[in-house]
Amino acid sequence: MSDGNFNRALLPSTPYRSGVKMGYQQAKSKAIKALQHALDQVEPSLSEEQKAAIHKSFEEELRFLP
Repeated sequence: MSDGNFNRALLPSTPYRSGVKMGYQQAKSKAIKALQHALDQVEPSLSEEQKAAIHKSFEEELRFLP
């Protein structure tokens, strides 16, 4: 009796997973751009070093999302 792996190998591949991954990447990219825009508009008094630190921290947090 088969464990199912052989049957899965016969199925055609679907682009679903790669589409989901691309969607996550696009969402992360838009979030980073929105953060940059918000920092420029809401907190123009922040120095470039402070903005860079916030940006780096935000990207670190996004790294752990799917």
